[in-house]
Amino acid sequence: MNHDILVLYYSRTGHTAQLARLIARGIEEVAGMRARLRQVPPVAPVTETAQPPEPEDGAPYVEKRDLLECIGLAMGSPTRFGNMAAPLKYFLDSTGAEWANGTLVGKPAALFTSTSSMHGGQESTLLTMALPLLHHGMFLLGLPYTEAALSSTQTGGTPYGASHVTGGKGDNPISDHERDLARALGRRLADTARKLAASA
Repeated sequence: MNHDILVLYYSRTGHTAQLARLIARGIEEVAGMRARLRQVPPVAPVTETAQPPEPEDGAPYVEKRDLLECIGLAMGSPTRFGNMAAPLKYFLDSTGAEWANGTLVGKPAALFTSTSSMHGGQESTLLTMALPLLHHGMFLLGLPYTEAALSSTQTGGTPYGASHVTGGKGDNPISDHERDLARALGRRLADTARKLAASA
């Protein structure tokens, strides 16, 4: 029997989506675990503007039942002034019923982000994304320094989660260290979720 891990993200230029796919690969390297890729729709100043039921490209839009059906969560966003992007915050702000019902309580979670510059708010974005998940009662996982790439990286990768530095023009490819750390985070999340589900 396969268990699903929700890999939920917002991506404007595709970099965060690339990280999401790498984390999904790591998840699926763990026996019996499957990644469920979902994205949040964009928001607009005129909130009455409806989005199409399916995005033009990338993963399907998230539904609340994805939170219920999955045994873990990897969540990612590009940084916006050291914080998560508005579409992801908008979705999280709509999960009051799930908070009241304890939908996410006791499930493990991990975080990922991308920025254009090395010091563009990666760590603060990961930490601010952690706050609503703590309110939901989730167990937060980071990357330990036993992952050799964490001590060697000259690009992205933090103990708070996976990350990618896109460059000012957004043309930096994902580095080998960023790739290794994203997959490692996926494996760690999936392995923890599997153990927690087996002990429930």
